[in-house]
Amino acid sequence: MTKSWVPGSNGSGFGIDHLPYGVVGPDRHIGVAIGDHIVDLAAASVDRLVDDPDGALTDPTLDRFMAEGPDRWQSTREQITTLLSDENHKDSVVLVDRGSAGLHLPWTVADYVDFYSSLDHATNLGRMFRPDSEPLLPNWRHLPVAYHGRAGTVYVSGTDVIRPAGQKRPQAPDQPPVFGASSRLDIEAEVGFVVGVGTEPGESVSPADLADHVFGVSLVNDWSARDIQAWEYVPLGPFLGKSFATSVAGWITPLDALRAARTEPPTQDPPPLDYLNDKDPWGLDLAIEVHLNGTLISQPQFGDNYWTPGQQLAHMTINGARLRTGDLYASGTVSGPEEHQRGSLIELTWNGENPITLDDGTERTFLEDGDQVVISATAPAVDGGRITLGPVVGRILG
Repeated sequence: MTKSWVPGSNGSGFGIDHLPYGVVGPDRHIGVAIGDHIVDLAAASVDRLVDDPDGALTDPTLDRFMAEGPDRWQSTREQITTLLSDENHKDSVVLVDRGSAGLHLPWTVADYVDFYSSLDHATNLGRMFRPDSEPLLPNWRHLPVAYHGRAGTVYVSGTDVIRPAGQKRPQAPDQPPVFGASSRLDIEAEVGFVVGVGTEPGESVSPADLADHVFGVSLVNDWSARDIQAWEYVPLGPFLGKSFATSVAGWITPLDALRAARTEPPTQDPPPLDYLNDKDPWGLDLAIEVHLNGTLISQPQFGDNYWTPGQQLAHMTINGARLRTGDLYASGTVSGPEEHQRGSLIELTWNGENPITLDDGTERTFLEDGDQVVISATAPAVDGGRITLGPVVGRILG
């Protein structure tokens, strides 16, 4: 088991087996988290502690580094591991306090796609809104359903979320729609995948080739205005009810750090079409927790997701749509079969019918002004312990 000389890092969830990337500080330096500290990779590049022939590690974003591909990612990770495990480097590595560094959005979001890939989430919503019909629509078991979001409203964890306004359903058939602030503001606990290596127009990616393109994983909160969404989504799907804000964690966990978290996905019935087939399919065993104002309200398991990250990537590109460095695609709400595993308030309260009680005695159906949501997750580590993914935090402003 490799251990680090950085005080307090071993067993912290941000140990040497994790090493997530972020962009920190007023000058926006690329850094790697280790325990309660951050390795300044810009300084390590200048001091030639890591190979950086084109100076990508001195940039204010991860964009160029992500575009360089898996070989570069792996070699840099190996060099950082050596720096942090060999005590001879104690006096040469610049460490910054992680708690006070200040996180920025670590990459430029090119495109944003959000899937709908949890069987339990889709079934819950189907039962809720189509109680007299089959809960799943005919296409759901044949393809990973998704919508294309707005990249410009993807914000880093800690950014306040302004309550959106928009049109809502008329209060009676002969009345016009109502305009106003959303009163049914919701969360969606999701897992995001950040693309490093792009493709050419017309080129598709097979599920087995995910690791050639995806740089890493970041937790996501896909904030949702359910009342706005309910009025606008027919016939083209989500728009203003989703596009006002999507929060991502400030730390990107490299795929290599999640090797031990790979897990066999659920059996798919019927078998998917050939382009979605994968000889060695895998999901990720991520134990997610959702806290609302400090109260634990949900514990979804990402390993239960029906459609895998590789299948999502394959479907996203099968029509020839190109990938670009910085593309973000999210899993969709992660929910499980048990009530405490539901990853959205609309499920937890069954569309507002059953309020949840917080630790302070207050009740919630949907989010109120001032509410804070924290989504966190852990995963098995290669050394037998667990790593802690960077959390995604957001507070609602009126």
